[in-house]
Amino acid sequence: MAKGHILGFPRIGENREYKKSLESYWQKKINQCELIDTEKSITQQNWLLQKNSGLDFINAGDFSWYDHVLDTSIALGAIPERIKTICRNNKITDLDASFILARGKEPSGLASQACEMTKWFNTNYHFIVPELTQYQSFSTPGSSAINASPLIRHCNRATSIHNTKASLLGPMTFLWLSNSQGNFDRLDLIGDLVVAYQAILSELSKQNIEWVQVDEPILTLDLPRQWQSAFKAVYQQIGTQPSSFSTEQNAAEPKPCKILLSTYFGGLGDNLLLTTSLPVAGLHIDACTAPEQLDTVNEKLDPKKVLSVGLVDGRNIWKNDITASVEKVSPIAQQRGDNLWIGTSCSLLHTPISLQRETRLDKEIKPWFSFATEKLSEISLITSLLNNSENSFFNLDQRQKYLAQNQDAIASRKNSIATINPQLRAHVLDEEKNDVREVKYSQRSNVQNAKLNLPLFPTTTIGSFPQTTEIRNTRKQFKEGNIDREHYRKAINTYIENSINIQQKLGLDVLVHGEPERNDMVEYFAEQLEGFTITDFGWVQSYGSRCVKPAIIYGDIYRPEDITVSTIKYAQSISDKPVKGMLTGPVTILNWTFNRDDLSKEDTAKQIAVALRGEVEALEAAGIGIIQIDEAALREGLPLRKKDWQHYLDWAARCFRITSASVKPETQIHTHMCYSDFHDIIEALVAMDADVITIENARSHDSLLHSFSEFEYPFGIGPGVYDIHSPNIPNKEDIVNIMTQTIRYIPKERLWVNPDCGLKTRNWPEVNAALSEMVEAAKELRVKFQAKS
Repeated sequence: MAKGHILGFPRIGENREYKKSLESYWQKKINQCELIDTEKSITQQNWLLQKNSGLDFINAGDFSWYDHVLDTSIALGAIPERIKTICRNNKITDLDASFILARGKEPSGLASQACEMTKWFNTNYHFIVPELTQYQSFSTPGSSAINASPLIRHCNRATSIHNTKASLLGPMTFLWLSNSQGNFDRLDLIGDLVVAYQAILSELSKQNIEWVQVDEPILTLDLPRQWQSAFKAVYQQIGTQPSSFSTEQNAAEPKPCKILLSTYFGGLGDNLLLTTSLPVAGLHIDACTAPEQLDTVNEKLDPKKVLSVGLVDGRNIWKNDITASVEKVSPIAQQRGDNLWIGTSCSLLHTPISLQRETRLDKEIKPWFSFATEKLSEISLITSLLNNSENSFFNLDQRQKYLAQNQDAIASRKNSIATINPQLRAHVLDEEKNDVREVKYSQRSNVQNAKLNLPLFPTTTIGSFPQTTEIRNTRKQFKEGNIDREHYRKAINTYIENSINIQQKLGLDVLVHGEPERNDMVEYFAEQLEGFTITDFGWVQSYGSRCVKPAIIYGDIYRPEDITVSTIKYAQSISDKPVKGMLTGPVTILNWTFNRDDLSKEDTAKQIAVALRGEVEALEAAGIGIIQIDEAALREGLPLRKKDWQHYLDWAARCFRITSASVKPETQIHTHMCYSDFHDIIEALVAMDADVITIENARSHDSLLHSFSEFEYPFGIGPGVYDIHSPNIPNKEDIVNIMTQTIRYIPKERLWVNPDCGLKTRNWPEVNAALSEMVEAAKELRVKFQAKS
């Protein structure tokens, strides 16, 4: 009998209880006990959803109050000494320690430098990067860190509800994702790390956990040979771990846990033989992003082992073709019987929770979608059909009814005229030919400098300012029809005026309008471009309490009218200083939405690029001299395998040029990127041909600047001088020091001074204080370096 399970469920709660409670805790409005009560409520609801949907296992260990990699660091005792000392001296709990690691501050005000944050593989989910030293020690058997970890706590509760599978970040992936603090080989730490994982597995066995899902997504990457060899050594030890670390052995001791090695986001490729030979009880593969590997893995994996097939897409929202899925795995079900599991391709963390609350979606396209809750039913139906049996969710009549509805939805989408516009596609093919600026940067930079007349070390911000309660309420009232357009426009203009006045008083050189009209940097544009649809409650966690609501691309894309021109033009009209036009780039819009699966990403991105070019040209015609086209997610979309990188980077850079290349030489094009391994994409950044790039650099120190220096990046660059994801206020001296060090890599004539990202998540007092320090630092830098010139 095939079994159904998932690799993880969204942790934010149906009404974003997660966000509200977490932020209330940070603001000291609730205490830690009340925060844990929210945790209990969300996990209980998630487990009951899975049980009542007919799944054979519920999943414990997928909840975290910031991110699961950070929780693993805490459980392993891998806490940087600077933070460990603070916690020890002040008796800080592990939970509050995690907030210092992630945000640089915990609720009582104790602060330290936060750890680096970056993207989880090629998703928009962020994780806190572990910091490991040459003499790193990990939690040992019986340690309080392991015993008190959220994983153990959740398993203790989950097992009373239903058959429970625990999920755990694998040791090799944890090590791979970590930063080395010093010159040493991280693989040298494997011995102690294995002992710590053995202790965790031992504790899970005491919770009567039979199966542990150990996530090793790096098996879908290009791994060096020494890492492949290390996989064998590690799993020979933890795959057959001793049943207990107790000194007393007896027959009553719990049995060792069985390991389901979980891979996702891609195919195993050259790691296939390694992975299928590891001494584990089961293997999970992603059959959505890499369907071609299914038969090969089934052939190579011992038939006595469990093969878990990720048939239901954990990263997108399209309804699963149930009939096609059943046909795909029916032969394997006949071969493997109980040793076939059906699951999601990856954790459902990346999808919204439920489609049921979406009452305003178009009636034609809504049946095409499936969110996390609906995906539980899809898995249950697939297993029911494979087993030809009823389960706790489907009796025979319900099964036939649901299958008929599923097939009707698949056919409706396939045959709909709403998805394809032949005239538009012909227009895009014609327009995409214009993708080169007529004047090279070395010449146009002189024209821009003469026109803008900016000082050395010009100051600016990335675009957004605090999203106050008042402006959010105004947008909500307008959206719900409670205020008219004129009232709404006046409120937006008042916010813009305030933002411009604040920037002018602070002395910033290049201003922004603050983006009060924008709920999100992608959703705002998606609302006004044809081919997109928007949800009301489709929230997905990005990092910590930050949730985003990705739009959905269902059809061909075009721009029916101006999007930003009136607001930017108004902002420019009330200041003599240049005000940037602010757009989100085509690749970022693509990567931060749910893409269609019936058209390539490249072709979809070109459609977006052509649509945005019309907006760029309209801004220029309205007198806007600086236009910023953010491509924050360009690196995020990089394929996992290096052999696929160049094709992606070529079309991604070209899409940026399609958007921007038609402007005059005197119009300055900016772009912004954050939390990226720039050395992987530096050639593409040059190919984008943007006049200025601003980057995240506050948590990454000098590593990013090395990439720009070694490649001799020829354009203007603004390395973020302070971390906007932390409430800590920077000081002038630190900023001056950062920029002084930066001049070792980038000529001062091409340097800008700016925060590392937008300021929408901060409050106005923090913004005023931080920007004041930044502007004063720029003034000091001008005195210091102009005197040397």
